[in-house]
Amino acid sequence: MGQGRERRVAFTDFWQAWRELLRSVERPGAGVLVEGVRDRRSLRELGVGAPVLLVHRGRDLAEVAREVAGTLGGVVILTDWDPSGSFLAGRLRDLLADGRREIDLDLRRRIGRALRGEVIHVEGLAGWARRRAAAEGYALEEWVDDPERPLPTG
Repeated sequence: MGQGRERRVAFTDFWQAWRELLRSVERPGAGVLVEGVRDRRSLRELGVGAPVLLVHRGRDLAEVAREVAGTLGGVVILTDWDPSGSFLAGRLRDLLADGRREIDLDLRRRIGRALRGEVIHVEGLAGWARRRAAAEGYALEEWVDDPERPLPTG
């Protein structure tokens, strides 16, 4: 597979998973948990309007889990795709696993796989997606404004 085709597939795989994330957090009481402020900014650029709570705000993970438990009925955990992000994702899942809310780590895994190691920090998602869309001759905003827009194919 040529490099251009690989990148197109990466963008298509990413945007399919991203569409699911957008649908998931449209439900009342749902939101996303990220590590920091720049991560939240990247998600906003990619169309996430739901609550985005931060892990890193000078609190321990148990406090973060209590905030999430008191705020969200469903949460997508979207930490970085590096060892510390993976540790955080697992630890947060364990702290939140009381059966009263849906915890989604699958979207983190699927988005990370679509990125193919090109991005390991959530804060880099918007820039990566913008570059990939531009390489296909589109503006990222076309998909952000209309997430159901057909994606480029082979």
